[in-house]
Amino acid sequence: MNDGINSCSDFLKWALPELKMRPEGFRKVRKQVCKRLLKRMSELNLHGFESYRRFLQDNPTEWKVADEMMRITISRFFRDRKTWEEVTDNLLPEIVRKANGKHPVRCWCAGIASGEEPYTLAILWREKILRQFPNASFEILATDSDPHMLERARMACYNKGSFKEAPAGLVARAFHREGPLWCLDKAYREMVRFSRQDIREEIPEGIFDLIFCKNIVAMYFNKESAVSIFKRISARMRPGAYLILGNHEEFPHDEVGEIREFNRGLNIFRKIGNS
Repeated sequence: MNDGINSCSDFLKWALPELKMRPEGFRKVRKQVCKRLLKRMSELNLHGFESYRRFLQDNPTEWKVADEMMRITISRFFRDRKTWEEVTDNLLPEIVRKANGKHPVRCWCAGIASGEEPYTLAILWREKILRQFPNASFEILATDSDPHMLERARMACYNKGSFKEAPAGLVARAFHREGPLWCLDKAYREMVRFSRQDIREEIPEGIFDLIFCKNIVAMYFNKESAVSIFKRISARMRPGAYLILGNHEEFPHDEVGEIREFNRGLNIFRKIGNS
């Protein structure tokens, strides 16, 4: 009997809603996930996606393994250059002025994969912001649920493909060559603190002035889960703080309430109120 689970695409349409995820969000990254699924099926000596579906139904603990295979690890330095220009030219200077030395500027980067995003922020802070505000202090917390990706992030060594959107001058100043890889200098690495967290289950303590949550919650999770997570994120934002999403994500700001649209073109949102 043909029940429709004949391909990886069919399997994802069935499995992702079970994991409270959006199949639409995986359209461009499906090959990465399907490759992992095929490897897992080979390990289990299963033939065909229908066999893996039955295995999941008979072995509920396998859902945790399946969930881990849905993690997307695509990242680059200075990804979405216009967003980084807005952060450097306008958002961070505004945040620093409002802080006025009363507290450190705190940033949280969620779902950081191999660390390019928080390290981009560290580079821009040292190379750009500190020249304007030499006495300002800055904290960067980077979180991800995958321990292997966090280990790669802590190593901070990357191949050439990670830099295709990065300004050559900044790369030259911040990295040194080690064989085929480019490794971030210690001064920048030390600016970032890493923590293993699954954003669906926990978020960091404390209050933040700037939060990067790009290409994760609004992209991959269903709306109910996304609204719940964003409400908890809002509780961690200082009034006037900024939330940055991926350029093509839809943010449910009406349901979240306290976070309002600021720059729709760059998908930057602001929590109402004054700091």
